[in-house]
Amino acid sequence: MKTVNYIPKGVCSRQIQFKIDGDVVRDVKYTGGCNGNLQGIAKLVEGMKVDEVIQKLEGINCNGKGTSCPDQLAKALKAYK
Repeated sequence: MKTVNYIPKGVCSRQIQFKIDGDVVRDVKYTGGCNGNLQGIAKLVEGMKVDEVIQKLEGINCNGKGTSCPDQLAKALKAYK
């Protein structure tokens, strides 16, 4: 299992950490941002395949920022791949 740390851009969260087990997302943790919402996202993507998470979260926009914490997770997973 590999642990990845990603520094998001353009959002409130300051770091995203997750583990990849084969092709499966595990143990997503955000530092900063909207705590309850980000815990919810982490629980929802737990056990999903990397490509499925990217497909579901990529392009989500927060308040016209052009990105969001979920979108940044998709970007982090794409960078990992």
